[in-house]
Amino acid sequence: MKSHYQILIIGGGTAGIMTAAQLLRKDKKLEVAIIEPSESHYYQPAWTLVGAGTYDFDKTRKPMASLIPKGAIWVKDYATGFDPEKNSIQTKSSGNISYNYLVVAPGLVMDPTLIEGLPEAMEKGIVCSNYTNPKHTWEVIKNFKGGNAVFTQPTTPIKCGGAPQKIAYLAADYFRKHGLKDKANVIFATPGSVIFGVKEIKKTLMHVIDRYGIHFKPFYAPFKIDVEKKIVYFNHTAPDENQCVVNSDNELGEIMTGDAIIEIPFDMLHLAPPQTAPKFVKESVLINEAGWLDVDHFSLQHNKYSNIFGLGDVAALPTAKTGAAVRKQVPVVVDNILRLIQHQLANNNSYNGYSSCPLVTGYGKMVLAEFDYKNNFTPDPKLKRMLVFRSDKEQWRLWMFKKYGLPYLYWNKMMKGKNV
Repeated sequence: MKSHYQILIIGGGTAGIMTAAQLLRKDKKLEVAIIEPSESHYYQPAWTLVGAGTYDFDKTRKPMASLIPKGAIWVKDYATGFDPEKNSIQTKSSGNISYNYLVVAPGLVMDPTLIEGLPEAMEKGIVCSNYTNPKHTWEVIKNFKGGNAVFTQPTTPIKCGGAPQKIAYLAADYFRKHGLKDKANVIFATPGSVIFGVKEIKKTLMHVIDRYGIHFKPFYAPFKIDVEKKIVYFNHTAPDENQCVVNSDNELGEIMTGDAIIEIPFDMLHLAPPQTAPKFVKESVLINEAGWLDVDHFSLQHNKYSNIFGLGDVAALPTAKTGAAVRKQVPVVVDNILRLIQHQLANNNSYNGYSSCPLVTGYGKMVLAEFDYKNNFTPDPKLKRMLVFRSDKEQWRLWMFKKYGLPYLYWNKMMKGKNV
């Protein structure tokens, strides 16, 4: 095993594989190595559909070996630390590995311990989560007989910020189709102030919430789960801003105490676990104050170490952590590394914060939120080729795109470094 590579990539997820593939498409002579311990790679965007019983989990998994680009070297190991002053990283089994250029793309990790009672609730199956076990979510939805179905998310950044509400819409639609509409109280509780930050999308989603009769609870930050009593506890994050939101909801058995703590009993609870950068990143000198990889928002170059780049979920970027964001980030990173190799400045500053969130709003319905750092709605002109002229409205064609088109593009284009 070599101990030095020209370009070293940490992570065999969407960002790492795409970066390696695009670099080698530009120049086959580049020496590219990917550090990744996992045997399998998952297409996680389909896990929402798995959790709603409309996608086969096994189709979301492929062997990592089949995705490592031709010409790249796979170092099957864990990265454990950084020494950027010496252009070197530490690994679990392969010793120190040095590099000319480093791409940090290990994704993020779930940290259930940040919500009291959550590890036990997940272990006992009291809580379900598409983020960790979408097949379990489907079992819970199928077996739900009525009562409070609570869907919520943490105060930390999370991958695909729309995912916690997507499964709420699908569950509400499923309950309605199976005669449970009058027996189910579907509750969506979020620490955020609005259902979605892009105003065109927000307008549509408020209609969706109204159609299903979902109880929408903004400013609700979950902090504790009582496994025995099946109660989820929330801090109200802006008690002065909207007192009317916090009136105790008798229909739900909701209780609010004087210190802005809310209790909601549940018969079903779906939760996105709190999420952080991996430990070896979080404990390194490469992070910002919030604990994420400190990179320039537009060039994705590290703010201190010019031969280090970061992208994907680990990067401290004020946009949604999605595969769609990675699709626009990778060409900027690739271009900047090639510029450095040619002794030029890494002055491609063209990443504008683009991300997208395919918001499934029911079986056969979807809205496509595409946006930038300023939350401008930026629909792709190519959608018109699919006869989608208003992607901020619910569309059957967008559902088909989500279920069939996007997985095809992911495996056959994005993962092979081709332009999409």
